[in-house]
Amino acid sequence: MEAHLESLLRSLFVLLAVPEVGLISVFLIALVSATLLPLGSEPAVFLVIKADPAFFWPAILVATAGNTMGGAISWWMGYGAEAAYERATHRKPPNPRVLAWFSRFGAKTCLLSWLPVVGDPMCALAGWLRLPFWPCVAYMAVGKFIRYVLMTAALLWVFPGSV
Repeated sequence: MEAHLESLLRSLFVLLAVPEVGLISVFLIALVSATLLPLGSEPAVFLVIKADPAFFWPAILVATAGNTMGGAISWWMGYGAEAAYERATHRKPPNPRVLAWFSRFGAKTCLLSWLPVVGDPMCALAGWLRLPFWPCVAYMAVGKFIRYVLMTAALLWVFPGSV
């Protein structure tokens, strides 16, 4: 049984290493890394592009789509958490300074969702504040796209050789 499981895992890792299938891996890693789980997707994007430089734009676009979808999931989690809070306490949540800042700048705050550590909670907070969903997603996508292009280009500049 153990040998069969090990063989299955080895086959899965070989399959995920193929650049075409690697894009699926990039999407899934980017999606999960945009939730509140601590995971970085840049290494996966970088490795796929290093394996085949022709995948630069497809990998960037797939990572952006996955990361944006993960941000949208976080937005819905924040939306649901706020609704649950209201049901449990029978009152609106307090509106401290950070929440006031989010309310002031609105969906544009999601442009910063690419930031490490604070970016993912920003998406959830946007949902908590019930900022408009589609504008938030659009700003998330723009910020995340720019981050992937700049980070991947920087990594390719720092590590120019082949894999």
